[in-house]
Amino acid sequence: MAAPHDRCLTPNAPRLETERLILRGPEPEDAEKVIAFYADKDRSWGFGGPISRADAWRWFALSVGHWAMRGYGFLTMELKESGEACGMTGIWDPDGWPEPEIGWLMFDGFEGKGLAMEGALRARQWAFEDLGFTTLTSNILPGNDRSVALAERMGAWFEKAYDNPHMGHDHMYRHPGPEAAS
Repeated sequence: MAAPHDRCLTPNAPRLETERLILRGPEPEDAEKVIAFYADKDRSWGFGGPISRADAWRWFALSVGHWAMRGYGFLTMELKESGEACGMTGIWDPDGWPEPEIGWLMFDGFEGKGLAMEGALRARQWAFEDLGFTTLTSNILPGNDRSVALAERMGAWFEKAYDNPHMGHDHMYRHPGPEAAS
């Protein structure tokens, strides 16, 4: 039997910590949580959902492959206290994206606890300090008020509307640079 975290699908992913979270590379077991997220229309509409189980599995595989092609990607957020996966956050920059973005999604039952912000702030710090990014955005579909509120709490501001190659009409929020975000 594999030891905890020996099943990481992205060997170059870091293991980052916050007060309550471990941010780690995705593991095969995380796929079921992602599939459940995408099956829930109220939760996944801001990510193009709901989508079928097969398409959600493909998104998970795509996010794993993103690591191989870009050297960074989404990290699974895991509660230190219980070891339960509660969401994902990280840096996303698939082909056709205007520039790298920091994104987040929370699994059912974990919203409203400050976990998304805690994880996203740590992922942003990693992008600036370890990956050498000097700028990041968050691309948020109009009407996704919870994500807008989180981006603004992180210091981001609305920069422009644009046509996202996958999602259509989208809004870009600019995050403060490394000097202001530390």
